[in-house]
Amino acid sequence: MSKSQRYAMLATSFFESGSLLRLGSLRQLILGCFFVALVPLAALLWQSQTDLAKVSQLTVTETQHIASLVSKVQQLESASIVLERALRQYQVLKNDVAAGLVENAIGRFSEQHHAICDVEKRINGCVRLQQTVANLRGFRSFEHSDMLPNQLTLLRQQLADIDVSVDDAIAARLVTQQADVSAMQVRQTWLSALLVSISLALILLGSQLVVNPVRKLKLIIKMLARQQGKLPPLSTKAPRELAGVERDLHWLGERLAQLEHIRTALLRHAAHELKTPLASMKEGCALLSDGLVGTLSEPQQEVMSLINASTTRLNTLIERLLDYNLLLQQAQPKFKLVDVDLMVNQCIGDYKLALQKHSLDINLSIKHIIADEELLRRILDNLVSNAVAHGALDRTIHIRVSVEDEFACIDVANDGKKIPKDKVSTLFEPFIRGEGTRNDNVIGTGLGLSIVADCARIMHGDATVIDVDYADVCFRVRIPQQEEK
Repeated sequence: MSKSQRYAMLATSFFESGSLLRLGSLRQLILGCFFVALVPLAALLWQSQTDLAKVSQLTVTETQHIASLVSKVQQLESASIVLERALRQYQVLKNDVAAGLVENAIGRFSEQHHAICDVEKRINGCVRLQQTVANLRGFRSFEHSDMLPNQLTLLRQQLADIDVSVDDAIAARLVTQQADVSAMQVRQTWLSALLVSISLALILLGSQLVVNPVRKLKLIIKMLARQQGKLPPLSTKAPRELAGVERDLHWLGERLAQLEHIRTALLRHAAHELKTPLASMKEGCALLSDGLVGTLSEPQQEVMSLINASTTRLNTLIERLLDYNLLLQQAQPKFKLVDVDLMVNQCIGDYKLALQKHSLDINLSIKHIIADEELLRRILDNLVSNAVAHGALDRTIHIRVSVEDEFACIDVANDGKKIPKDKVSTLFEPFIRGEGTRNDNVIGTGLGLSIVADCARIMHGDATVIDVDYADVCFRVRIPQQEEK
């Protein structure tokens, strides 16, 4: 089994054992993943250093061997020159001193010859040269004058062959060394690719240990925002910090469910309790309209018809109270082309008594737009009611509906006390009531403008306060125009 395979098995067993999954904090998890991911890189660095040391040692060894071999060849050539000189001197002098010099020269030559042949086994001609040296040892028995020159010529040829063989041996060793280095490079390349891949895989695995809990948190947040039912169970193998956030989100989900239940119950009870006085009002209106308590004049009958219409609409609103709460929280708007002119006239008819009482005129500039009919009616009801309740008496309420830059703009403006700039940012929040007394002497709840903002938000629009030159206060609702479905 190779080292890289051992590293891979070690890292895999480390992850499979769940060591990282048992880490308590997010910091420990990140540091642990970082450390584990560095293990293959550290192994790669150690292997690279080992291979580099091997290459360096091999280079030094081969260089020393080649230098030693070349030096021995040079010494062998020098010894051959000394041997040839000693033999030629003996041929001239023929005495014991010259013979001793020849014996010494042959001995040194033999030593150099054996040194080369023993060091490098791939040199050819060592045996032939050794036979020639053995023949030269019998120099005293050379009878013919041409025997020594023949042996010396043979010696020089064999030395030349040895030189060529040494060069070939050196070239072969260099080729072998190059092949070893190339094989080492290929092994290092594959090892690098393998260990880097393992390191990347460990990084991805470690990041997944962090990403999975984060994705679950995002899922829980989306489910809370869309109220999509029961949340997934708490994680058992998440970092401590993320597990704490998940617990807090579960607590928040339970709290939101409780508040939603309380709100639904409150609306249900409120709708039920409102129907009792409404029934008495309708019964009283019916008695007056039927003339059972006296004959009504024509103006009184007109007022009674308006009151009957208002009580009927109030009954409809009470019946839709729970549905309206559901609409604000969950339902999708149903866009279609709305006859705004008819809707505005119906809305004005509901406030006819108040408009007559306060001598308020209505200035209309209407266009048909694409919107949710029910939500648009809620917007107009609350904006007109706000203008009637807070506008100056004996003035004009301006209602304009136009289309600008693919947005429908619903403007309801009136004269009266201007809204301070620092109050505009909180004006559309629930339970924020306007300053000053109302024209109808009714205590407001501070929900009208917040309902306007909620309805605009459901239709992907917004509600703001703008400055106009024809009124003191102007509320604008913008609704993006979508294709009719």
